Amino acid sequence: MPDFTRLDDVRARRPLVHCISNIVSANDCANVVLAAGAGPVMAHAPEEVADITAASGATVLNTGTPDEGRFRACLLCGQEAARRNQPVVLDPVGVGASPWRLERVEALLAHFPVSILRVNLGEARALTGEPGRGAGVDSPAPASREERAAAALALARKYRTAVLLTGPEDLITDGHCLRHVSGGSRRMTSVTGTGCMLSALCGVFAAVEPDPMSAALLASAFWRTCARRAEERAGDRGPGSFRTALLDAAGTLTVADLAAEAAIDRP
Repeated sequence: MPDFTRLDDVRARRPLVHCISNIVSANDCANVVLAAGAGPVMAHAPEEVADITAASGATVLNTGTPDEGRFRACLLCGQEAARRNQPVVLDPVGVGASPWRLERVEALLAHFPVSILRVNLGEARALTGEPGRGAGVDSPAPASREERAAAALALARKYRTAVLLTGPEDLITDGHCLRHVSGGSRRMTSVTGTGCMLSALCGVFAAVEPDPMSAALLASAFWRTCARRAEERAGDRGPGSFRTALLDAAGTLTVADLAAEAAIDRP
């Protein structure tokens, strides 16, 4: 099991987490970082991002709603983090949506190391070059756990990084070990940006946990536990209530709660 007391470390140390998010989810990403106990900063101007990264405990790069300026900012952040040996989380949102987006994300991965890649199955397939299957979003047809595990392992080995592959359950691997986290709530799909928020949480835990796979495992367990609690709290109310309950859960979940309720196992 991961060290759940890292959650207390977050709240005691309040690390700064620099997020270059997309315009759809930036506010929620900042709020979930804050609720978990860290400090969000959402700078994205290329003129200052290296300085912000230098002052941060972790950097989270999200390539949703991209443009050339945002990719340049991501490159500058990643290079500065590499110089300082600081963790970088990359969420290559919809990477297979266009050749341009795939080319730019691959360029980022070629220019600096990434600690955690947070992907869905379609994004993993696009980045591993699986022919004909890299649409950038998950296929409407369900994939087996074996197929998903193979994609996660291949991606981790290709880029020598920890991978958090989301889906019916989350798969976390460093290319050798493989863990999965179940539980959560199906209502996560009713709120946009919950995957982006998970990526931000990877940055929160990476700021206090030096092992990237353990940080990703903690983020997944934390977020799925929050989702289960939010579903219970929101009841039959709509997605707005569920979204609020997610943030409430993130702000009130304790180490003891997380240790008791996290559904972590080996596939």
